[in-house]
Amino acid sequence: MLKLSLDALEIVDTIARKGSFAGAAKELFRVPSTISYTVSKLEEDLGVRLFDRFGPKVVLTAAGRELLKEGRYLLRAAGDLESRVRRVACGWETELAIGMDSMLAPGALQPDIEAFYAAADQTRLRLVREVLSGTWDALLDRRVDVLLGAAGEGPSGGGYTAEPIGSISFVFAVAPVHPLAANPQPLDKADLLPYRAVAVSDSARQLGARTVGLAFGQETLAVPDMETKYDFQLKGLGFGFLPEPWARPAIEQGLLVEKEVVEPKPDETFYLAWRSGEEGAALRWWLERARKHAPFARMVGRPCVEARA
Repeated sequence: MLKLSLDALEIVDTIARKGSFAGAAKELFRVPSTISYTVSKLEEDLGVRLFDRFGPKVVLTAAGRELLKEGRYLLRAAGDLESRVRRVACGWETELAIGMDSMLAPGALQPDIEAFYAAADQTRLRLVREVLSGTWDALLDRRVDVLLGAAGEGPSGGGYTAEPIGSISFVFAVAPVHPLAANPQPLDKADLLPYRAVAVSDSARQLGARTVGLAFGQETLAVPDMETKYDFQLKGLGFGFLPEPWARPAIEQGLLVEKEVVEPKPDETFYLAWRSGEEGAALRWWLERARKHAPFARMVGRPCVEARA
């Protein structure tokens, strides 16, 4: 049988802060005899003295300090749990996981996250980045609750609702030192085949992985996300299509060379998506935020590239 209770911990905490049983009784709206009895019973049950008494004033003993040090964590956790339970009763989820494609910048959500915490500070947020079909996979596998930027249309079979929220254009680019940079003609598959492509690996676990723009037999450097692909193309390790908002600053600074290709990559449409039939308050808040404040437009950019020697 547990000898500690949250009520007893709260009383010990209040006495320690007020410095007396009388002060704790006043703050907790209890009679002093109740406070005294609770402490005496707790000391008896634990077999330790929690307070040294100096007349009306009391001071925590070493054992009391240790109890309160850990006990305050329990009190905070209990208070947090109570708040979460109340929010769940009012329709707020305890946690919301937001998924997005790896070419989108989660840091751009800062103003949206701040606004959300002002409205629902007891709902935990978790941001997840996936690649290509991995975003849809994460939604249908319940690893995320809402997608604020899934690349391409979702899989057949339903189970989700989706709305287009924007698109991204792509440019074919190589580093100035890459052999393809000096080729004056539009590049076709025969021009590209002798060289290495840099491709982002699809992170899907259940759905079929997408392969984008690779010729049969093409040597490929597979990387985990768009950030790595971008950096490796800057270093001349291979060629490939890059999101125009990422590539354009580097092209203007001479860090990348844009090349015309015979088969350009079409614009990619991105979607806001969530599982059908789910109506939590946090989910509704983010859906409304995505529609009214267009965070996607902020997420497509990338920090300016510094000039490199």
